[in-house]
Amino acid sequence: MSQTQNPAPSGQRMRKTLACTADANAYQKQFGLELRRRVVDEGEPFAIVQADTPHEIFHAMDIPIITNQWWSAYISAKQLSAHYFDVMAQHGFPENSCKYCSLGFACTLASDPKTAPWGGLPTPTVLVARLTCDCIQHVFAQWAKAMGTEFFPMEAPAWEHKEPRWFEKSSDQWETVFDPDRIALHVAEMRDLITLLESKTGRRFDEAKFQHLMEQINVQEGYIWEANQALAKARPCPVSIGEQMSNTMIPQWHRGSDWAVAHARRFRDEVLERIAQGEGAARNEKIRLMWIGAGVWHDPGFYQALEERLGAVFVWSMYMPFAGPQYFRDIKGKPMEALASRICSMNEVLHLPPWMNGWMENEAQRCGIDAALVLLPPDNRLSQSGTKLTGLSLQESGVPVLMLDADMVDAKNWDHDRMVSLVVDFLKEKGLA
Repeated sequence: MSQTQNPAPSGQRMRKTLACTADANAYQKQFGLELRRRVVDEGEPFAIVQADTPHEIFHAMDIPIITNQWWSAYISAKQLSAHYFDVMAQHGFPENSCKYCSLGFACTLASDPKTAPWGGLPTPTVLVARLTCDCIQHVFAQWAKAMGTEFFPMEAPAWEHKEPRWFEKSSDQWETVFDPDRIALHVAEMRDLITLLESKTGRRFDEAKFQHLMEQINVQEGYIWEANQALAKARPCPVSIGEQMSNTMIPQWHRGSDWAVAHARRFRDEVLERIAQGEGAARNEKIRLMWIGAGVWHDPGFYQALEERLGAVFVWSMYMPFAGPQYFRDIKGKPMEALASRICSMNEVLHLPPWMNGWMENEAQRCGIDAALVLLPPDNRLSQSGTKLTGLSLQESGVPVLMLDADMVDAKNWDHDRMVSLVVDFLKEKGLA
């Protein structure tokens, strides 16, 4: 089931139940102000990076980073995406460009300090992206040219080891599961990146600081994974995915920092407390839903729209359960290699079979999922292929699937009420509501 109409976009705010959610949002807001001060006002070196690049290298060198996906979500939440995509088209770029990866570039092309968040980004020291699909190198190369800076591309080598149940071995057998050659290639690239950053910024990479950061990341991811395991078993689900996303992803952008570790622990504690008290995201949970894809950043209230009306709760998205199998690593005295194993596999396990569907079939069973909703961004080619096959896999395993032709940051084809009605009709059709 899909939709083709094009009503006016709309979105609603997320309802918050956890004290730590407000604190996470407040921290990120303050971080944004501090980042703007450091980067825009004081001219510190900084980088624009994709989510699947080695952020830890920058953290260890105290070089601020702006993650492209976070920046796109931020712009989208400000309801600016439609204007910026129009600007891209006016500059001659195709209207079906991948929206998630190109929105930041579109903001730069607009060159309008009056509308842009922070007045727009200044020139970064470098842009970094892995070449995971055909469009990435074009977006980042053009973006670097528009900003007058350098693009540092990283390879995305093929994963020859087909391991659908990779998640059972990823923490302690990562050297084998993720292929030694791929790990070695990324280690070499990260060393080149360090050399480039040292040359351009005058800052030095501290191996001991990096080792400590990797150890603290394990602590942080352990808290999040513990909360997720408890949440998956709990009936009712104590926290719906909007708050799962906030309390997982905001710390992930700061992973390994003292604040991130402390916040992950607090989040776990609040989740466990709500479970102990029998509290749920909905007062009368009847339907457990799975969300596959990135968040709909322009309408966070969508996920809670049917909690009270139908007892339909989104209990799963990729962000929180990703913490355990994909981020946690038994470092084995090889922190750089452990980091490389995480980076080299991130897109496959989220977007490509057999890794994507193998993991998500297992997650649906683990979390007692009744139905799955799959975001199918029309212009995001990497998401489409594996996502459709994962939908088929879930259907074959007995989980009803609704495909939504919509984008995570482009609200042009999104209308809150219509989307909620689509979900209601789907659940009724499948006999769940």
